[in-house]
Amino acid sequence: MPIPTKYAKITSATVHAFSRLLGAQTRRENTGVDHRRRLRTPLRDIALILIVAIAGIAAKSAMVVAADPVPAARDMMDKVLSISIEPKEVVLRGENRRQQLLITAHLAEGRDRDVSHLATFASASEAIARSEGAVVTGIADGTTEIRVQVAGLSQAVPVKVAGFASFPKVHFVNDIIPVFSKLGCNSGGCHGRAAGQNGFKLSVFGFDPAADYDALTKEGRGRRIVPSSPSQSLLLAKPAALVPHGGGMRLAADSPDYELLVQWIRQGMPWGEPSAPTLVSLRVSPAERVLGIQSQQQILATAVYSDGQERDVTAAAGYGSNAAHVAEVDHDGVIRTGTFPGQAAVTVAYMGQVAAVKVLVPRPQAPPFPTMLVRSPIDQLVWDRLKLLGILPSGPADDATFLRRLFLDTIGRLPTPEEAREFLADAGADQRSRWIDQVLARDEYAELWAMKWGDILLVDRQKLGNRGAYEFHRWLRDQFATNRPYDAWARDMITASGNSAKNGPANLYRSMDNPEGFTRVLSQAFLGVRLECAQCHHHPFEKWSQDDFYGLTGFFTGLERKPLGTNQVLVYHAGLRETRIPFSNKLVPTRVLDGPALTSVSGDPRRLLADWMTSPKNPWFARLAVNRLWKHFLGRGLVESEDDLRSTNPPTNEPLLDYLANRLVQQDFNLKAVMREILNSHVYQLSAVTNDNNQSDEQNFSHYLIKRLSAEVLLDAISDVTGVAEPFPGQPAGTRAVQLWDNRLPSYFLEIFGRPERTSPCECGRSSEPTMAQALHLMNAPEIETRLAAPTGRVARLIERGLSPQKLADELSLAALGRFPNSQERKIADDMFAAGPSREAAADFLWTLLNSRDFLFNH
Repeated sequence: MPIPTKYAKITSATVHAFSRLLGAQTRRENTGVDHRRRLRTPLRDIALILIVAIAGIAAKSAMVVAADPVPAARDMMDKVLSISIEPKEVVLRGENRRQQLLITAHLAEGRDRDVSHLATFASASEAIARSEGAVVTGIADGTTEIRVQVAGLSQAVPVKVAGFASFPKVHFVNDIIPVFSKLGCNSGGCHGRAAGQNGFKLSVFGFDPAADYDALTKEGRGRRIVPSSPSQSLLLAKPAALVPHGGGMRLAADSPDYELLVQWIRQGMPWGEPSAPTLVSLRVSPAERVLGIQSQQQILATAVYSDGQERDVTAAAGYGSNAAHVAEVDHDGVIRTGTFPGQAAVTVAYMGQVAAVKVLVPRPQAPPFPTMLVRSPIDQLVWDRLKLLGILPSGPADDATFLRRLFLDTIGRLPTPEEAREFLADAGADQRSRWIDQVLARDEYAELWAMKWGDILLVDRQKLGNRGAYEFHRWLRDQFATNRPYDAWARDMITASGNSAKNGPANLYRSMDNPEGFTRVLSQAFLGVRLECAQCHHHPFEKWSQDDFYGLTGFFTGLERKPLGTNQVLVYHAGLRETRIPFSNKLVPTRVLDGPALTSVSGDPRRLLADWMTSPKNPWFARLAVNRLWKHFLGRGLVESEDDLRSTNPPTNEPLLDYLANRLVQQDFNLKAVMREILNSHVYQLSAVTNDNNQSDEQNFSHYLIKRLSAEVLLDAISDVTGVAEPFPGQPAGTRAVQLWDNRLPSYFLEIFGRPERTSPCECGRSSEPTMAQALHLMNAPEIETRLAAPTGRVARLIERGLSPQKLADELSLAALGRFPNSQERKIADDMFAAGPSREAAADFLWTLLNSRDFLFNH
């Protein structure tokens, strides 16, 4: 099995250091034979994988951007059929207004390319307007046109300039706050931090303009602004680096932003007319674009105001990319692609409004796409995306790999040697489908998924107490054991009431301390909407405001929790109550996201919330559920992170996410039915072995993404393979780690392998990254040594059976890896057992398998 691409780049010094560490590994003191020393070479495979996490090299390769994309763009000039220009007409109202032009070439191959940087521009009257590149500025009132020429084609854009003689009236909220946001002044790392910076504090992302206005004009005895000499104001001198500034130079003294701040001071630092138009939406162009490798695309951002006027805010907006290795964006809104194919979403943010530009980058000169097996619409939707991107899928996984993958992903345990032999001997055409059904029907299914949802729903013994955590965990297991519809048990969760010692889901409302906490947890756990930012200020990457956050919080303000005894509470809702935003004391009506306000409700308003949340028409509920399933089985969500379903973080395959969400609704929210379809798909059954074409693909599922076993699953696997169960304090003998309801039960192994503390509904609380501590523990842990040497363990039982060296190696490999030994492992086993199988040699061979990447990773 090759090392995954993201773990492949290792420095020679790092490898040498770890090799020396492996060389220091010695055999147990009670034997004179060092079988493990002979096996250092295969062990280095896992050493290489584990050490990269320490060296910090496991991150994706940095994007390589063309130093000059213009030559590549010029090569396609002879393919241009026509050009189009946005906007079709330029209207400049005021001295400081500018307009970005977006020039798009329409190619013979049916694709569009941005040629704004290649065009030439000429004004019919430079006394009225002129262009600096693709940016039009006014000179004097009047009308003219800008003629654009590119690829031998010419087109004119009408230009109207009005009110140029006077600088437009500056509005603090509409004009000044965007400057602070663009320059990063009000970010959490600068003056927007909780305590401000050097005595000057702004609200984060400008969520409280009134406080910002007071901070500028009234605080510090007015020293920040000098009306008689604006350029002497600290507001200008510091960001322009005319005086020392901890944040460095933020704007040039000849920039439009500098001039805007000067004019605001000259106008008397006005707050702005109450009747001034307000921003209602942000429009970006293009909304979606297919780009080539190492190419570029200009974004045009337009603000739309309540009076119908539009303003170019391309230079004032903020930008960010969710996949910089595919496409990055600069502060001028220019997207540049690198050398990796894939998809990126570029976020455009302006004054609380957000939009996204989807960028798709196919692989150039891709070989012909092969005819692929289609078992489900899932397959066709993935093949369509891969064909568009020019990425070739890997071949299918072999039977042994598939069976091990199926068991680990579905029930969290390894197949036994007997099960592996039976499956490999099964020659039926529907072999895999039948085994999928069998595995889904096993009891361990409910145990694995109860643990997974226990992470999401914060089943934390430290917070809930023993009885509360036990009841909550037991209730979750029952939902999966009976395959109860997802919407039904989610509704029970949202509306839970009663004694927490008897009603498991009531403990959800003990996991957080206040209504705001319930809002954060439930919105993220069941909708994939992360509202925590909107609790304090407008969400920087979404449309959600404080009104949205506290409107949803209103469903929980009447929730009561009365103590009944030790670690027991009575949870009930006392009825709808008013909700106010802290500090501003603004009254906010209770409402669901994007919904109307509730006026009066009889009884528990959470019933209305549950109706809306679990509705088939809810835009997030089903999508989040299937995205969680897809990530669990395929290693990456269609939306990543899996519980961050925002408009500026679109799925890498939206048709597939839509299909899966619709299937869940059509199946009456039967999670197991959707799992079955995913497991039966050819996409899920692809090999993890990459080809030359798809090595860098981690977005589009052209191959199975290798995953390290989770802490509990890995500990159970070690117990199963060695034949010695882990003893958990206070638990019956034979209890598996996946079955534990107590997430705080002392276990050094579970801690170092990333067991979550369950303090956040984000699955990021569970660590899956390999570390040095993990590698050293696996190689040196006394607990593993004890298991290998146990008189009742697997090694001892196999030796007692008097198996031949070949059969002994077969049994150990089947137990640990779910397959027969490969040629390298067979050669090592033959060498180790040359003098006849011994308990020490068998233990060493199994120790090696337990430390191999084929055991530690699901592939």
